[in-house]
Amino acid sequence: MATPSEKLASSLEVLQRLQKGGRRVFRSAEFTRVHRERLLRHGFLQQVIRGWLISSGLNTSPGDSTEWYASFWEFCAGYCGTRFGTDWHLSPESSILLHAEATAIPRQLVVYSPRGTNNTLELLFDTSIYDLRHTPMPPANGVAERDGLRFFTLPAALVKVPDTFFTRYPVEAQLALGNIQDVSEILRPLLDGGRSAVAGRLVGALRRIGRTEFSDEILAAMQAADYDVRESDPFASDRHLELIAPHVAPMAGRVQALWRSMREAVIEAFPPAPGRPENTDAYLAFVEDVYPNDAYHSLSIEGYSVTPELIERVRTGDGDPEEHAGHREKRDALAARGYWQAFQSVKAVVAGVLTGANPGTLVRSAHREWYRELFQPFVAAGVIPPTALAGYRIDPVYLKASRHVPPRAEAVRDTMPVLFDLLEREDHASVRAVLGHWVVGYLHPYPHGNGRIARFLMNAMLASGGYPWTVIRVEDRDPYLTALEIASVEGDITPFARFVAERVTWSVKVARLTG
Repeated sequence: MATPSEKLASSLEVLQRLQKGGRRVFRSAEFTRVHRERLLRHGFLQQVIRGWLISSGLNTSPGDSTEWYASFWEFCAGYCGTRFGTDWHLSPESSILLHAEATAIPRQLVVYSPRGTNNTLELLFDTSIYDLRHTPMPPANGVAERDGLRFFTLPAALVKVPDTFFTRYPVEAQLALGNIQDVSEILRPLLDGGRSAVAGRLVGALRRIGRTEFSDEILAAMQAADYDVRESDPFASDRHLELIAPHVAPMAGRVQALWRSMREAVIEAFPPAPGRPENTDAYLAFVEDVYPNDAYHSLSIEGYSVTPELIERVRTGDGDPEEHAGHREKRDALAARGYWQAFQSVKAVVAGVLTGANPGTLVRSAHREWYRELFQPFVAAGVIPPTALAGYRIDPVYLKASRHVPPRAEAVRDTMPVLFDLLEREDHASVRAVLGHWVVGYLHPYPHGNGRIARFLMNAMLASGGYPWTVIRVEDRDPYLTALEIASVEGDITPFARFVAERVTWSVKVARLTG
C-alpha cells in the first residue's frame, strides 16, 4: 500500500504536468476527485470559485493574496473564454489601461458580452468580474487579443471610453492618445458612426497634449463629411497636465509623467537639504558606523534572520558562510556577506557624490555592480547559478500581497534608462531619493534584491543633498510597504514621502549627536 508521502507525490506529478507552460489556473475537472482534494488539503491548490482552481505555493499563508494576484488575468481569460467563447471583450476603460500598461490588479473587471447577465461574480480578495450584457460585438478589427484576454484596440477604445476617463486616468489617456500612429486610425470609427460629440472630445484632448495636427485633421475630415463638431477638452481644466512625448513606450512614459506629477509632494514633505558637507571624511565615517544597524534592518525587512554578531563577523572577515550547516543559516550568512560587499560599492558612490559628481550618472553605472555584489556569495556557494548575475530579470515577478504587478521584462529595459535620465536632471535631492527608491520598487528590475537596491539608491541620492544615511527599520516594515503600495496602486506619493522624511529627520538628529 502506498504511503501518504507517495500518494501526495503522485498527486503532485499530476499538478506538475498541468503546470507546463507556466499555467496557474485549472478547471476542477482536470483532476480526479482524489488528487484534487489531496492537493487542496496540502495547500498546493486553492479554490477561486466552484469548478476553478489556482496553484498555491507550499509556503503560502492564509490571507496571502500573492498567488491570486499572480493568477488573476489568466483566470479572467480562462473563465470568460469558457463561458462566452469569443463573444466577449474587456470594457473600453480596462482596454486602455492594458494598452497603457497600468499593471495594478483591478478591484472589479468589467466584461462586455452579448451573453452577459449584468451580474457580479465575486472572486478572491475583494476582486470581481461584472459581465455587462452588451450588443453588438465590435468588428474584428476593433478587438485585439493577448494572453487569452480580448480587449478593444487602442483607437476603438478611445472612441468608446467616456469623458470621465480623462479626468480619472489622465496619464493613461495621454499614453493612449500619444501612441496613435496615424490619425486615420481614429477617424475611421468616428466617421463610420457619425460620432461628432466623441470627435469634439478627442480633438480637444489631442490639442491639450500637443498633437494639434491630429486635432486639425479630425476637425477637417468630420466637417467635410458634414458633421458638426464642437471641440471640448475632457481633461480636468484645473489640473496641470504633465505632457508625455508621443510614441514613447507606455511604461517609460508613465514613469516620466508620474515623476513630474509627484515631485512637488516630495519637496513639500521634506526638510530643507543641508547641502554637501564640508567634512566629507566625517560624513563617510558616519556611513561606516551606521553599517551594522543598516544591514540588520535592511536584511530583516527582506525576511533574512541576521544578528549583530553575524554582521560583525562578516565585516571583519571572520564569517565563512560555508561553516553554517543549516540551509536557513547558510542563506542568512550569504545574504549578510553580499550586503557587506554591496555596501562597500555604495559607499564608494557616496564618496563620489560628495565631490559634486552627478549622482544619477554614478548610480547608472554602479547599480549593476550593487546587484552582483549582493548575490555573488550565493553564486560562489553554488546556491544559485552564475546566470543569476546577468542583470535585469527576464521573467514575470509578483510582489507578496500587493495589487501592484511589476511590468513586463521588456518594459523594464525600456524604462530603467529613463529612471537614470530623471535622476540626472532632477534638482532636488529629496525627489531623487524618494522617487528613485519608489521607481526601483515599481519596476522591480532584478529577480531579487530590489528592496535593498532601492534603499541603497535612496541613500546615495540623500547624500547628494547632505542628508545623512537613513535606515528604514524592520519595525516600520508594514507602514513602509503600505506607503509604497499606495504610491504604486493609487499614484499618491505623499504617504511614502512623509515616511522617508520622518526617518531622515530622525537620522539628522542622530548624526548631530554622534558628530
